[in-house]
Amino acid sequence: MLFIENASITKNSKRPVILYVITQGVLGGAQNHVFHLATGLQGKIEAHVAMGEQGPLGENLKEKGISVYYLPSLIRSISPLKDARCLRELINLIKKIKPDLITTHSSKAGITGRLAARLTGVPATFTAHGWAFTEGVAGPKKKLYVWAEQIAARWAKKIICVSEYDRQLALRLGVGRPAQLITIHNGIPVTTAKYFAQPGISKTVRLIMVARFSPPKDYKLLLEALSRVKGNAWEALFIGDGPHLNRSKEYAQKLGLTEKVKFLGSRPDVAGLLAKAHIFVLTSNWEGFPLTILEAMRAGLPVVASHVGGVKESIVDEQTGFLVPRGNAEVLKERLQTLIDNPDLRVQMGQRGQERFRNNFTLTPMLEKTWRVYQEILTLQETVEKNKNLGHEL
Repeated sequence: MLFIENASITKNSKRPVILYVITQGVLGGAQNHVFHLATGLQGKIEAHVAMGEQGPLGENLKEKGISVYYLPSLIRSISPLKDARCLRELINLIKKIKPDLITTHSSKAGITGRLAARLTGVPATFTAHGWAFTEGVAGPKKKLYVWAEQIAARWAKKIICVSEYDRQLALRLGVGRPAQLITIHNGIPVTTAKYFAQPGISKTVRLIMVARFSPPKDYKLLLEALSRVKGNAWEALFIGDGPHLNRSKEYAQKLGLTEKVKFLGSRPDVAGLLAKAHIFVLTSNWEGFPLTILEAMRAGLPVVASHVGGVKESIVDEQTGFLVPRGNAEVLKERLQTLIDNPDLRVQMGQRGQERFRNNFTLTPMLEKTWRVYQEILTLQETVEKNKNLGHEL
């Protein structure tokens, strides 16, 4: 286990100690969520974050004074030897930090973290950033994921779902109890007018997609749709990296789109890039409740996205953007064409989306709701401990 230099195991008696566990330290929605929680609740909690690899998340947390721990054996794929080693490392970390609550994020960290919490007697929560068994995932793996989550649900006091879609899906498949499952939509900080887009009249309409090049996302679909768009007064930017980046570049070349699309990799200036765009696109096979859509709405961009998971809980179809059936390149092309050809519609949808963001998806409500969940669990645990001590005295 690697401890970074600002990691501290001195327990602050005035604030509850919360250990966040997440699988990867790369840039992504779940990672941003953990960052916002750990830093946004700093005045109320003493936050510690454990993750499986060094990356932007750990560096960003260090800059905010958060204690970070790296667990090299915490990996996404199933590996019995590494998983057993990770469990031991987590148990040792828990014994050193002595957290009052462990909150786990992403599937692998969710399973291992909850088991470690159970074995050490520490209450735990799990936040589902889109279930591994969601719609669009099929075959034996889906059954395995459902079975694993049904068992792991018993090790959590609360299961936080980032969309109502995910909560209902869990209930239908017997993952967790109704009283155990709670929906708290993602939230992000507000920003200044400097990062507001101007999606109206432009000689070249700029489309942008911000996402990792990994299986949940369907870059191939977007490239197919773009190859059918009429006219030349547009360009597309792809922000992000991942295992499918090279094959996406090759497919763009195959479709003759090399002059129209640009792959910029991971960028720290996403807000600035969104401000210079005119249309935001997110094509996916499955989703939870994407933060990138909220970032686009915050910037005042119309959003075109696949109608999967909890996406419909952020986008109002034909009001703040368009919802497109999963895998349908022709409908996607039509919706993109409509927005490319109609600057006034882009402005109207962008403004409505920005208002919807301000009213529903800012950071403060998410922090307040999450803190109430923590308080409920901590209060219950305190009562249990008092009763236990009273029993010993008797």
